[in-house]
Amino acid sequence: MTTTTATTSVSSSGGITVSGVGSGIDTSSIVEALVNAQKAPKQTQITTQLSTVAAQKSAVDAVNTALTTFTTAIAALNDTTKFIGLAATSANESVATATSSNKAAAGTYDLLVTQLATGSKVTTAAVSGGASTVMTTAATTLSISQGTGTSYSVSLGANTTLSGVRDAINSQLQSKGITANLVTDSTGASRLVLSSTTTGADTGLSMSGVTALDIDGSMAGSNTGAGYLGKIPQDAKYSIDGLDMTSASNTLDSAISGVTINLTGASTGTTPTVITVGSSTDDLKTSVQSFVTAYNALMTTINAQTAVTASGATASTSTSATTTAGALTGDAGIRNLLASIQGQLTKSGSSGSLSIISQLGVSTQSDGSLELDDTKWTAAMTNSAGDVAGLFVGDSGLLSRLTSVITPYTQTGGILQTRIKSYDASTTDLNNQQTDLDSRMDTLTTTLTAKYSAMDTLVAQLNATSTSVMTTLNSLNTKSSD
Repeated sequence: MTTTTATTSVSSSGGITVSGVGSGIDTSSIVEALVNAQKAPKQTQITTQLSTVAAQKSAVDAVNTALTTFTTAIAALNDTTKFIGLAATSANESVATATSSNKAAAGTYDLLVTQLATGSKVTTAAVSGGASTVMTTAATTLSISQGTGTSYSVSLGANTTLSGVRDAINSQLQSKGITANLVTDSTGASRLVLSSTTTGADTGLSMSGVTALDIDGSMAGSNTGAGYLGKIPQDAKYSIDGLDMTSASNTLDSAISGVTINLTGASTGTTPTVITVGSSTDDLKTSVQSFVTAYNALMTTINAQTAVTASGATASTSTSATTTAGALTGDAGIRNLLASIQGQLTKSGSSGSLSIISQLGVSTQSDGSLELDDTKWTAAMTNSAGDVAGLFVGDSGLLSRLTSVITPYTQTGGILQTRIKSYDASTTDLNNQQTDLDSRMDTLTTTLTAKYSAMDTLVAQLNATSTSVMTTLNSLNTKSSD
């Protein structure tokens, strides 16, 4: 008697598929193998391309970010004051501090400060009821004048208290440098005190509009009365090299050409404070080194995406080495970018004694990075410190030229952004291909399963017929023997 064998397998959907009931053959495994064989080449292609596109997009993103960081860094350096090569110093910073610009000239100056410029501080008369006292029952306007030519209006609502007046002045005039505060004594009486950050002889504050708060800024305040506190505002008085001068401000930005002096206190007796404007190559070197550092950070990122690295090799087993290429190795666009950037380092852009950065001791290394040689730098500073700014700064300076060649790559809609969009489009297309492939393979699975099921059914029918025939023959054979 013939026995049929059933093969049972669990389908990916969690159900149970029985194959080979009639034939004893595992038809589901055959179908799976045929489908996988059909799918494998295209699946490998899609998987490989998705991986490649993802790696290239990530690499371009990294380069784009590095370029943006670099241009931001050099934009901060693209200022003549960063490369002036001169520095102003004060021998006594309790009297004055000093800074220089590119218009300064070397020299020393004797500064003697007699008095500082001061601002106005005034007080109202005491208000016995304190901060909560209502100063006006109807809406009104305070008028605050400063000196002889400036006045401001402050709107007050009905039933505004003394503290409300303070708040109104602060909210409406703080941007003008005028602020208000309350001072309360032991009896609970309060005064409104106004201060101004504006200094100079003609900057005294006066106030009118609410009788109890009126202030005559030309009169001295008292324990009970309104007026100025301390002294009437005054100009700064000073001398430079014996020349007497005055200033409404403690910041002197034109007393010495190219030098800004901030007065901080009066001189002691007749001893002057020496202001020195002299060569300072340290500041120059800091700026140049900042450029070198920013440039090297950019090269490090680009090299990481373009380099070919070898691993696994030793002196005795060099043939076993394996190489790994970066995502952008051999990329024409990145090669053009590098050529444009590196070309600016050797392009002459200044009419002074310095035309290229190698004259400062800045040289290109084998990996594309830059290095500042201290010995060459010191030699260059002997005669060329004044020309460093022209080399780096200005429309034809190195920093502007580098920005110009990089901008087409990093700007909105630029070269790199366009490439990133193309990678996104490729990823979408590959994902669609994956969906189509999966759909086709599902259809193929269904078709093959149906065909093999039909075959198995036919085999089962033939087996049944064979069994029936054999049974009949056996029966006839048995009767014949009888």
